[in-house]
Amino acid sequence: MKTIINTDAAPKAIGPYSQAIMIDGFLYTSGQIAIDPATGELVEGGIEAQTERVLENIKAILKAAGMDLNNVIKTTVFVTNMGDFAKINEIYGRYFKDNPPARSLVEVKSLPKGALIEIEVVAHK
Repeated sequence: MKTIINTDAAPKAIGPYSQAIMIDGFLYTSGQIAIDPATGELVEGGIEAQTERVLENIKAILKAAGMDLNNVIKTTVFVTNMGDFAKINEIYGRYFKDNPPARSLVEVKSLPKGALIEIEVVAHK
């Protein structure tokens, strides 16, 4: 049985999808961009601020599902500029200090709302 996970602590979906779906102990999040849930606007401040906001949004969704970053087993990161790789890694590493999950990181032409980064995760309870 699948359970839809939604929280006001993360941005509302900007399309016909759920923030996350839980099934058989696995949580699959939709891609999160750097929208501030309080304002509904994309955060300013470049790749560092956007990476941090995305990871905070993911933490909020995980919390709503009774999990935290330690439950994450796989991340997929989409960026619009591979030149931001080192800056992303620095911030990402602060969130996933010990036993980081598997990860893919790919450059894409563009992201919704002009975002610089989008991250989706798979977690297990």
